[in-house]
Amino acid sequence: MAEGSGEVVAVPVTGAANGLSNGASGTSAQTNNPLSRKLRKILDTRLDNDKEMLEALKALSTFFVENSLRTRRNLRGDIERRSLAINEEFVSIFKDVKEELESIHEDVQAMSTCCQDMTSRLQAAKEQTQDLIVKTTKLQAERNFKVTFLILKDFFKALGRVKQIHNDVKVLLRTNQQTAGLEIMEQMALLQETSYERLYRWAQNECRSLTQESCDISPVLTQAMEALQDRPVLYKYTLDEFGTARRSTVVRGFIDALTRGGPGGTPRPIEMHSHDPLRYVGDMLAWLHQATASEKEHLEALLKHVTAQGVEENIQEVVGHITEGVCRPLKVRIEQVIVAEPGAFLLYKISNLLKFYHHTISGIVGNSATTLLTTIEEMHLLSKKIFFNSLSLHASKLMDKVRLKKILETIGFFFPFYGLLDLGL
Repeated sequence: MAEGSGEVVAVPVTGAANGLSNGASGTSAQTNNPLSRKLRKILDTRLDNDKEMLEALKALSTFFVENSLRTRRNLRGDIERRSLAINEEFVSIFKDVKEELESIHEDVQAMSTCCQDMTSRLQAAKEQTQDLIVKTTKLQAERNFKVTFLILKDFFKALGRVKQIHNDVKVLLRTNQQTAGLEIMEQMALLQETSYERLYRWAQNECRSLTQESCDISPVLTQAMEALQDRPVLYKYTLDEFGTARRSTVVRGFIDALTRGGPGGTPRPIEMHSHDPLRYVGDMLAWLHQATASEKEHLEALLKHVTAQGVEENIQEVVGHITEGVCRPLKVRIEQVIVAEPGAFLLYKISNLLKFYHHTISGIVGNSATTLLTTIEEMHLLSKKIFFNSLSLHASKLMDKVRLKKILETIGFFFPFYGLLDLGL
């Protein structure tokens, strides 16, 4: 419509459409302009949250002090030159570090060469003096033993002399010299107590050192036990110390026989035969029987000169204490075999095997080794119980089978049709 007139000017539809399209294309062109996008991205950036940008600007402020056209144009080159200078400084510093490390490496290499040279010299010297060291050690041990033996021999002579004086001085008590007799007796008694105390300490240390599987009882220790029998308390304590030392040795030997076997792997570890229940149980009991006999022999050698009453009871008691340590591991392993129910036939054999070794070991140690014999007896009763249970179960199954067969035969008699069925009986 024209202004000031009532005429209506018709605008072509195509022209209006072209105008709208031009406006839209202008807006889209402005949106797709790279410069506009970059400006919008820069304006939308929040420097408060961009730590890297803040660090970069902070580093830039250290050398960009003048904001001019020339400095802005040379900013890129300045940054590259500064980066190059920093890298050169870094390389220079690390060059010094590298030189120091190379110097240290050379020193360490020289030390290593020197140590290898010293080691080779020491090895050569050791090889040359090995025989001499062995002979010296052997001679020193023999000398120490001889010195100890001579000292203890004189000690036992002196102890016997003191004991004789103590007994002979009783004659003075029957005369007019009672005061002198009492003084001498008191002095001899004091010397005796001191001597027995020292002898007990020495025998105790000797017993503690008997931790080898095959211990050698020295004649001096046997003589010491003979002397200590006059003091029952010290005598009993010494036997207890011997039993404690041998008990730990037997337990360790039993565990080694189970898991490691003999020296060099011969015989093989007993645990390797655990798949064979009869051999597994038999090997453990055989080892225990041998160990029990050996420990009894050691005690007999230790107490062969003791004349006091009850020596046999003491031997049986100490052997019982020594073998008590293996009862727990033995019981656990035999229980595992029995509870696994290897079958009535094997259970019967294991039961007889346990009964045999119970009788054999009781013949060696008597009835004093109550813990060991009780353990074997418990395993024997358990094996018998499991055996009878297995036998009863097997018999009941057979009886059920026989009853079923009789029932089917009865049914077949009255009803012949069922006789045509193949029941597999």
